[in-house]
Amino acid sequence: MSTENLTTPVVSSSPERNSFQKNAHIEQAKKDGEEVSPAYLKMWEDIAADDAKKVEDPKWRIDNLEYDLRSTDWILAKARSRNEYAQHVYAALCNMRWQRVGVWPALTDSYWSCSWRHAGGIVADMLGKGDYINWYCSGMGGLNGDYDPDSESFEQWTTRTKFVPEGKVTEEIREDFQRIGWVPSEWPDD
Repeated sequence: MSTENLTTPVVSSSPERNSFQKNAHIEQAKKDGEEVSPAYLKMWEDIAADDAKKVEDPKWRIDNLEYDLRSTDWILAKARSRNEYAQHVYAALCNMRWQRVGVWPALTDSYWSCSWRHAGGIVADMLGKGDYINWYCSGMGGLNGDYDPDSESFEQWTTRTKFVPEGKVTEEIREDFQRIGWVPSEWPDD
């Protein structure tokens, strides 16, 4: 079998990933007239290096919804062309477990899930820009100041932006994720 056409997909990444907290700390230190600890800056450099190394690890790519989302060209194209689609990806990753389609994942009861912050970071990586904070809590009116409860209701805001609450899996996302081999599975009521 020829391997000349077999290539490893490129994993989309945001150069601004992991910058929000670091930059906020630097700004606060400046306001307070303090110096930023070199150890603090090194910590963020190490996090970025670990993230870059993780993406290159073939084991990380196995049964990993994050990898599939960050390396599937047609999903990346949809997220990059439609802000509401990117937000729907974020919302679907929050408060939801995802299971790889197949007998073994079902038999072993194995799932993929992530935190809201990580979900925001995945979307930033998919878009190739921003950080988790650009998407974090976007289903609740967002942290970006776009929602003003004094000027519109939450329902009006969701109609205008087409954003959905965290944990909501739209039909389009359900179909697209299934196409790449994943189905949602609600968390059990414990």
